[in-house]
Amino acid sequence: MPYFDRMRQPRSNYRTLGLGLLLGIVFIYFLYSINNTSASPSELRQRKSDAAADNPLSPPTSAFRKQSGSSRSHNGIRRPPPVVHYQLNNLTSTANPLQNNEKILILTPLARFYQEYWDNLLALSYPHEHISLGFITPKTKDGNAATAALQEAIKVTQSGPEEKRFQSIIILRQDFEPPIMSQDEKERHKMENQKARRAAMARARNSLLFTTIGPSTSWVLWLDSDIIETPPTLIQDLASHNKPIIVPNCYQRYTNDQGEPSVRPYDYNSWRDSDVAQELASQMGPDDILLEGYAEIPTYRTLMAMLAKTGQDRDERRLMPLDGVGGTTLLVKAEVHRDGAMFPPFPFYHLIETEGFAKMARRLGFESWGLPDYLVYHYNE
Repeated sequence: MPYFDRMRQPRSNYRTLGLGLLLGIVFIYFLYSINNTSASPSELRQRKSDAAADNPLSPPTSAFRKQSGSSRSHNGIRRPPPVVHYQLNNLTSTANPLQNNEKILILTPLARFYQEYWDNLLALSYPHEHISLGFITPKTKDGNAATAALQEAIKVTQSGPEEKRFQSIIILRQDFEPPIMSQDEKERHKMENQKARRAAMARARNSLLFTTIGPSTSWVLWLDSDIIETPPTLIQDLASHNKPIIVPNCYQRYTNDQGEPSVRPYDYNSWRDSDVAQELASQMGPDDILLEGYAEIPTYRTLMAMLAKTGQDRDERRLMPLDGVGGTTLLVKAEVHRDGAMFPPFPFYHLIETEGFAKMARRLGFESWGLPDYLVYHYNE
């Protein structure tokens, strides 16, 4: 019996040792998983480098990594660019873009630079390594000043902390003269200026879109340069609804007549159509457009701007279907643009620019949606 006891004791020790090793491995894996959720600057730098393009002819939304050494072979002939295959069928645009590392392209037509816009952009919580930025600026005095200010902001950001840097940034200059030189808000919104102004805006949007969208782009976020306040989780919040086109409600902070801070609607281009509007359109000439938000043309459409709830019954996830959308803040699945939906600079069913885009997308089978209680804020001039 003593001999039998001595033989069993080592087996028990082996089992205890094995269990301890297993627990140790699990503990190390747990620590590694925790550390992996917040990557170090060096890890971020490596991930961005891995995602960077190796050739100037690669997609614009990939940061370009300068080639080390000569671009020519030993016999002096320039090396040809690599042939790259992109499987767009494997590209996703899901309700959880963060989990799936989906690439976001933020596009901004920029005539004036607001520091508040840039600060809000930097505050977005979506990993900046998955965000590419694209800008288009007019060749005007204001446009030149905006471009210079933008370049300075980019220089500071892209040389700063790694987690704040964006994957790539592209600046385009418009190759046409804007029809309205003044950036004064009252001048911009005069009714007689709208057709020419919005046609020029549509051209600028299309130029920016077609130049910057790449094969890895899952979502396109249109964000105007005078949107200065959004929730930091803007991208995740909008994408979580998994809609092809979705727009929040654009408001404006101001001081009322009593000297108190208040808010008011700003963008009236997100709406549900009405029988009155359709009847008005049916009586128009082929080159006429139907505008929204002007007393001279009462359309009696259902305006999302007027439906926001700001009290206890506010529900930021409340959805409503739309027939027209505004472009101040607009999230679009990249496949919608790839399938041909752009911003018509011409009357399209008597609609133009972003409202025409919603109509074109509908003709392609993509529905537009709005979030009446989810607010973003426009600069108050």
